[in-house]
Amino acid sequence: MRNAGARTTFLCKDCGYSSPKWNGRCPACGAWGTITEFTEPKRPAARRTNAGGAALSPASAPTALIEQPSSDGERTSTGLTEVDRLLGGGIVAGSVVLLAGDPGIGKSTLLLQAAGSIAEAEGPILYVSGEESGAQVRLRAERLGVRSPAVRFSPETDAPAIGALLMSERPSLLFVDSIQTLTSPDAPSSAGSVAQVRECAQLLIGWAKQTNTPIVMTGHVTKDGNIAGPRVLEHMVDVVLALEGEPVSSLRLLRCSKNRFGATNGVALLEMRNEGLIEVTDPSALLVGERDPSAPGSAVAVTMQGNRPLLCEVQALTNPSVFSPPRRTATGVDFNRMAMLAAVLSRRSGISIGNQDVMVNIPSGLHVDEPALDLAVATAIASSFLDAPVHPGTVLMGEVGLNSEVRSVAHLERRLDEAARHGFGRALIPKAALRSLTGLSGIQVIGVSGIREAIAAAIPTR
Repeated sequence: MRNAGARTTFLCKDCGYSSPKWNGRCPACGAWGTITEFTEPKRPAARRTNAGGAALSPASAPTALIEQPSSDGERTSTGLTEVDRLLGGGIVAGSVVLLAGDPGIGKSTLLLQAAGSIAEAEGPILYVSGEESGAQVRLRAERLGVRSPAVRFSPETDAPAIGALLMSERPSLLFVDSIQTLTSPDAPSSAGSVAQVRECAQLLIGWAKQTNTPIVMTGHVTKDGNIAGPRVLEHMVDVVLALEGEPVSSLRLLRCSKNRFGATNGVALLEMRNEGLIEVTDPSALLVGERDPSAPGSAVAVTMQGNRPLLCEVQALTNPSVFSPPRRTATGVDFNRMAMLAAVLSRRSGISIGNQDVMVNIPSGLHVDEPALDLAVATAIASSFLDAPVHPGTVLMGEVGLNSEVRSVAHLERRLDEAARHGFGRALIPKAALRSLTGLSGIQVIGVSGIREAIAAAIPTR
């Protein structure tokens, strides 16, 4: 018999959609058989005013916004400069950070490295792991050189018990590895379910705000690469980080998709070694350092990752197709945008690739979504088709429209400064953006108005 004071809802295990009745198929994500029953305990009702409209209590009375305490002044360094930059200067007091990534990508390694650095600088921290035993965590800590006695460990998985530890230990920071291993008696379901993840996340966030203690927790991802659990989890936390990388590569990309205390869409490049994750201070040099300028189908673009300009190589390969229709493959770029650029090339620039397989790739596992990459992608495809390399020392940046026009992009001067710093002498940019440039030195800027003009300027034999 259900508790009369409880409310029953039905949640989707994949996306967290809530419904008052059961459905065979989730109306939000379209998955079949993912709707499960969830009994939510009745919360104590909030105190309300009487029918006569009595005044609110002083605790609930509004105050001036400028009188509210500032929460951005005190930040804790993680010990990795690149990670601190991604966070906007460090971990803010009372904030909640979610770190997600594939299994074995290095989430626990990054957490333990940060734990050791913060414990030496700030004092005791509490490291809670529901996935590994103390012996396993200690073995990793010895390999990473984390030997501070201020790192306190607990294998607890009961969320209320972790709250009690937080009140008794009073750590400077709490690490939870991972949120999917925690359980709460208020959510009658197994660990890792949508209901448990949501309930435990609410408890952790409440404790972080009450005690002003920062909390960093890891999260699992689904087979599609999305963060497991309810979508509301990403809305509840303050910062969302994702650790990405190819299984056969030592490079790791730490991407920030949400940050209430700094810029979003930033990227930090890390390298996995025996001693842990090592920051790459100049990622642009690493991303284009192995490029062969004399190879056809290779172009260099300057992208913006958050507030940071980053050089990246765009590789393209065209080949007569044996399929109908021809194949289109994109790695690191948006497939639909690449297909659009291939169509613009065929229709507007005289590059007949309608019977060609087209493959576009960005090496090192980098994924770029911004339109400023369009000109480099189109030029790389044309370079491969013409079997002629792009002019050495040239970078390209600009958005390409359906009429083959090259449109302006943001932060153009910062992109050009980054290209000049790495020795590039020519830059193809939208012609309309030339009038807004001031004080550039060390790089030749060439304005182009259309894709045909850009290909002629970028490929000497054209």
